[in-house]
Amino acid sequence: MEFDLTQTDALLSTTRAVRKRLDFDREVPDDVLLECLRLAVQAPTGSNRQGWRWMVIRDAAKKEALAEIYRQAGGEYLSNAAKEAESGTQTARVMDSANFLAQNMAKVPVMVIPLIVGRPEESPGNGAGLFGSIIPAMWSFQLALRSRGLGSCLTTLHLQKEAEAAELLGIPPHLTQVGLLPVAYTKGTDFKPAKRPPVEEITYLDTYKNPIR
Repeated sequence: MEFDLTQTDALLSTTRAVRKRLDFDREVPDDVLLECLRLAVQAPTGSNRQGWRWMVIRDAAKKEALAEIYRQAGGEYLSNAAKEAESGTQTARVMDSANFLAQNMAKVPVMVIPLIVGRPEESPGNGAGLFGSIIPAMWSFQLALRSRGLGSCLTTLHLQKEAEAAELLGIPPHLTQVGLLPVAYTKGTDFKPAKRPPVEEITYLDTYKNPIR
């Protein structure tokens, strides 16, 4: 099997955390959402347990209640961070964008909460294996969304009030919420790679004191 590397690399390098460019007014069909989730569950899982589960929220009242939980958990932090970030910097843009999403979270057509069977406090390695069994699927889901003209953003603030969200959505206690993904079509698809440090400066060979370059 040969891949179009130009297209593949573009998908990998331009799948951004989308907040301000989510289209709140366009419906996300179930068949598109399920198609992306079918691709997501092709991701590897620890010991092939396949413990991922997915909570899809469309009900307006539940979205509003979940958005309120999100704001209670981190709204003040995001608002202050947006005000305090140095104007014109990438950090300022990100914080402003994150604050915008917090204030408008209930407007997204769909919210998706990735779940994993098990609890981190019961998992060896402080939950690394547990989260490692769902995070690859979450990223595959985001890539599948991007390839179909949709966007998302992995948020975790509401996890500070995980119990409240679980009660709202009827999530059993043996499942762990790993984030919240607002999902919508994007306003335009012209996303670009983000500015990142040269990989040679953050990659090491055999010992942390030995940069690979």
